[in-house]
Amino acid sequence: MGEQIILNIANVNKRFGGLQALTGVGIKIMRGQIYGLIGPNGAGKTTFFNVITGLYQPDSGTFELAGKPYSPSAPHEVARAGIARTFQNIRLFGDMTVLENVMVGCHVRTHQGVFGAVFRHKAARLEEAAIRARAQELLEFVGIGKFAGRTARLLSYGDQRRLEIARALATEPQLLALDEPAAGMNATEKLALRELLVKIKQSGKTVLLIEHDVKLMMGMCDRITVLEYGKPIAEGVPADIQKNQAVIDAYLGGAHA
Repeated sequence: MGEQIILNIANVNKRFGGLQALTGVGIKIMRGQIYGLIGPNGAGKTTFFNVITGLYQPDSGTFELAGKPYSPSAPHEVARAGIARTFQNIRLFGDMTVLENVMVGCHVRTHQGVFGAVFRHKAARLEEAAIRARAQELLEFVGIGKFAGRTARLLSYGDQRRLEIARALATEPQLLALDEPAAGMNATEKLALRELLVKIKQSGKTVLLIEHDVKLMMGMCDRITVLEYGKPIAEGVPADIQKNQAVIDAYLGGAHA
């Protein structure tokens, strides 16, 4: 059995007023890959990411997740389809505990409705216990299990990033989309992040990420797409991307770097 395409997006166009932000952008990600999206500032990376995850509506484009068409019409619909994302600016529930933050993610896939939550019948209680156990398991997986009872805003910056990733994983996504997860991290935290993302890949998940740290991306991604001025200029394995003259001119060796 060959590799399975997990995300297949083609011919995405997006205009904001007089600005053509994306022109004919596509991406094809195989299951189990770490896939990178890079480019200079203003290249359209975040716009494309926001289209994929339902924050922006595309003007045109085709979207398939695990072989099925999906409509990026709203973030909650995209989450239900199986894509979980984190944001460049950390968005945690700061006054809730670390464990509770992950439990919120788990609730995306729960079965007991409002009735069960209000009347606390046995099925609801069992499900809540299972969610609590699963949330703790995910915290252990990302390396912050010992902080389960701590208030989320009291975590270090790097651990808050880990918590965001744990909460995204709690939605049981087919694809984990990370928007600049290494932003603001020091060298030690970046190394630990890389190890975590490789661990996530080894667990069978697929990862799509935007990241400004080109060195980090080249050492971690299976494949990379490079955007410039809203258009794809290169796609391939890191070794080929590093040698691509258009990429060198636009980004790696140019004034943008």
